[in-house]
Amino acid sequence: MTFPLRHLIATLALSAASLAHAQTTSLLNVSYDVAREFYKDLNVAFVAHYKKTTGKDIKVDQSHAGSSAQARAVADGLDADVVTMNTPTDVDFLADKGVVDKEWRKRFPNNAAPTSSTMLFLVRNGNPKGIKDWDDLIKPGIQVIVVNPKTGGNGRMAYLAAWGYVRSKGGTDAQAAEFVSKLYKNVPVLARGGRDATGIFLQRNIGDVLVTFESEVVSVDNEFGAGRVDAIHPSASIVAENPVAIVERTVRKKNTAAEAKAYLDFIYSPEGQEIAAKHNIRPRNEAILKKYANTFKPIKLFTIDQYFGSMGEAQKVHFNDGGQFDKLYTTR
Repeated sequence: MTFPLRHLIATLALSAASLAHAQTTSLLNVSYDVAREFYKDLNVAFVAHYKKTTGKDIKVDQSHAGSSAQARAVADGLDADVVTMNTPTDVDFLADKGVVDKEWRKRFPNNAAPTSSTMLFLVRNGNPKGIKDWDDLIKPGIQVIVVNPKTGGNGRMAYLAAWGYVRSKGGTDAQAAEFVSKLYKNVPVLARGGRDATGIFLQRNIGDVLVTFESEVVSVDNEFGAGRVDAIHPSASIVAENPVAIVERTVRKKNTAAEAKAYLDFIYSPEGQEIAAKHNIRPRNEAILKKYANTFKPIKLFTIDQYFGSMGEAQKVHFNDGGQFDKLYTTR
């Protein structure tokens, strides 16, 4: 059987187009709520970098919600190539499920955390309630908006930051428990994730103060307009590391391990670190951190290990079912 030449040419052209399409690798980054804008910009830069360095096209899709909800979605089968979370317990959860490498912290520098953040306060323009520090959050009549620590890393970091503030002043765990209990009595509604908390505060107009990541300042200004909120840096707060990991289950299936590693490596690059700094996310690169000294205000920072042993220990004691948070919140 013979085919007309034009049919042969058309078939070859279609095959070439299909091959080119198949050669465009697609990655999925499953991430936490308030990192949406950061990764939107980072992905654009990475696609250009990847094309320039390899000559190949790549596409990066992103998914955002509360960090713990995202981890559960990946564990349940969501085909993420990488996860970029705001607390190591969510990555440990995936490691326990066999979804990411048990030794994921050793796969990248800084315990696989290319950036960090801290918790601060957003108050309404002009700070009408005069909120300056953590002690103001337990005053009668102050409404505090926070994320539910059972559903989002944002909420866990806010809780641990408040607890650690008391410890940083020489207080005991018992005094910290009393303080945090008073704080949550001032919480009218628990948000599902960081972006939900911002919506409650600015769209539903509930609350006097929002406790959230430092990076949310830029997002609020971009989405709601500059001047809606004032950022208040408390006297002390927690170092919140933003860990990353390759999802071994997915990259084995899709054969995207090299691309996934290149993507996470790019976050550590000077270009990636610069993009993080522009989104109020603290870079690990000391030169870039110094360059943005006016953005990242001096603040007394403490680590999770100082007062809680490890994030895993904090999870068991405070956030697992029946833990400290359940005790203090159900007795409000």
